[in-house]
Amino acid sequence: MDYSYESEHTKFMRELLAKRPDLIEKQKEARAIWWDKEVDREALKRFREARVPQKSYVYFSWAKPSEEQKQETAE
Repeated sequence: MDYSYESEHTKFMRELLAKRPDLIEKQKEARAIWWDKEVDREALKRFREARVPQKSYVYFSWAKPSEEQKQETAE
């Protein structure tokens, strides 16, 4: 059985990184911008506690029925 198979993607990545070894450092820098952040747990807790429940249908505001409308629907 041949275990030396290498996909085209793997070959491409190996060649690319051999030609441009600086990409690994750039990747680490970019990751640090978006993902590697310290989380303020207390602020996150306050944020979650302050959340207001979302209404069931947010794209349309139903007008509250007037007293006359309430009576008509009750009949």
